[in-house]
Amino acid sequence: MGKIIDRLEEFIIGALMAVATVVIFISVVHRYGTGFEIPGVQDWLLEINLGWAQEFCIILFVWMAKFGAAYGVRTGIHVGVDIVINKLSTKPRAVMVQLGLLCGVLFTGVIGIFGAAFVWENGMAYEVLSLVGGDVSGHFEGPTTPDLEWPTWIVYAAVPLGSFLMCFRFLQVMGNFARTGELPTHDHGHVEGLEEGEVLQVGEAIAIAEQREHAHAGLSEREWEQQHAAVDAKKEEK
Repeated sequence: MGKIIDRLEEFIIGALMAVATVVIFISVVHRYGTGFEIPGVQDWLLEINLGWAQEFCIILFVWMAKFGAAYGVRTGIHVGVDIVINKLSTKPRAVMVQLGLLCGVLFTGVIGIFGAAFVWENGMAYEVLSLVGGDVSGHFEGPTTPDLEWPTWIVYAAVPLGSFLMCFRFLQVMGNFARTGELPTHDHGHVEGLEEGEVLQVGEAIAIAEQREHAHAGLSEREWEQQHAAVDAKKEEK
């Protein structure tokens, strides 16, 4: 189930990005194309209305940002200032990391709840109750967007959906950290197609080192493995 959600999340982000890129490209070409006095072509281009393109792309980027934020939690892309936390010993560091993740759970959960309530009262309730034949007297139809004339609750739905997904991702990271003691990291120095043993640039090497420090509490790979080997040995003795 988790892999299905991961793939769906990546597909949504990729699809939103692809559609926005195509629409922006077509809109720019159309805008410049109408400035050329080409008989027949200019009149044809002027008849095409792309005034909605900017608003449409803004909506796509809003949705992309919310789902991208959840993806960032899962992959460890978000920027964090953890230099002090990584200098702490194992148990205090674990407590501080879990506290930070818990704050993320609470914050995104609250935003998701209030966002869902806002979307419901902003026109979703009217739409849903109308479809099922319910009483809509206590609800209003809700506003629409200026250009596309879409119900704004559809646009704002990105807030609760993205926030609840982020909350779920924070819970996932908390559970994984409790089991393994590791946080998700994103290797900014990795390049697809880079062969093993190939020389890295200074910036790439620094980025990799920072990611390892973030994941391993400032310990080297060997120290991290030795520490966990000792912990596992103690558990086996008990």
